[in-house]
Amino acid sequence: MTSATSTRLPGQRGDSTPRLARPGRRRRVRRPNWPLFAFAFPALALYLVFFIFPTLQAFQFATSNWDGTSDTYDVVGAKNFVNLLTNDDRFVSALTNNLKFLLVVVAFQSVFALLFAMFLVKNTRTSILLRALYFFPTVLSSVAVGFIWSFVYNSPDGLLNQTLRVIGLGGLQQAWLGSPQWTIVFVGFAQVWAHTGQMLVVFVAGLQQIPRELYEAAETDGASRWARFRYVTWPMVAPATAIVVAYTTVQSFKAFDIIGALTSFDDFKTQILTTQIYLTAFQNARFGYAAAESILLVLLIVVITWTQRRLVRASRVEE
Repeated sequence: MTSATSTRLPGQRGDSTPRLARPGRRRRVRRPNWPLFAFAFPALALYLVFFIFPTLQAFQFATSNWDGTSDTYDVVGAKNFVNLLTNDDRFVSALTNNLKFLLVVVAFQSVFALLFAMFLVKNTRTSILLRALYFFPTVLSSVAVGFIWSFVYNSPDGLLNQTLRVIGLGGLQQAWLGSPQWTIVFVGFAQVWAHTGQMLVVFVAGLQQIPRELYEAAETDGASRWARFRYVTWPMVAPATAIVVAYTTVQSFKAFDIIGALTSFDDFKTQILTTQIYLTAFQNARFGYAAAESILLVLLIVVITWTQRRLVRASRVEE
């Protein structure tokens, strides 16, 4: 008795022949699930209300003489910007101090953070403990840091002057926050102490991503420590360096609270752009003029950070 054989079409279960696509059949397009976008609406609304709208309104006020309280104001066009760039000695002084502060903080904070990170890159117990100790000042508020360093710099009985007397260098004692040329530099060292540990963590993460084989190959070729740093460490850690430099730059322009804790806001020796904007707006009631200063500050930060990124990238390519 002959059994009937069942025939299976291609694509049915039990057949290994792949199913052929129908000619002219279009792929199904997935439509966006619009209800999911509703979850982003609260964050977007907050961003619009507290960032986008105030930013646009700052441009509006920057072209006016609004005093911050009146219902009306006069439109003055570009007069505020012209006056800032050509006839405002206080703004120029604040800008000069801010650039000094920037150079001190970026240079010393980046160098110290990279140096400490190279010594603490291994995940030993001692290294982890030291990283935590160096990171601790970052947890403190800038106001607390300012008060701590006010005791260090206090004259004549501050910690720094007392230490100089004990080690026989009493002739170097001085009023550390009383010099017109150096006060902003000493305030910068307080900022460096507070945030070096934070940047150390970034450099440690960058150093730990460098393949060990590169160092082994350099040692095999007889490269010195400086050559290994120049041709291996520095090019490979350049992305982390760009992050540290950019973040430190923004910190330098936002050092409002530490300056207020160490010195007075109206002290011309330590006046930076943020404190100058504060005094213009809330002490002199010139909110329109302060808005123009704020816009110039943002543009300055953008230009400086962009230039820094280009320089770091160029140095990496040259190496």
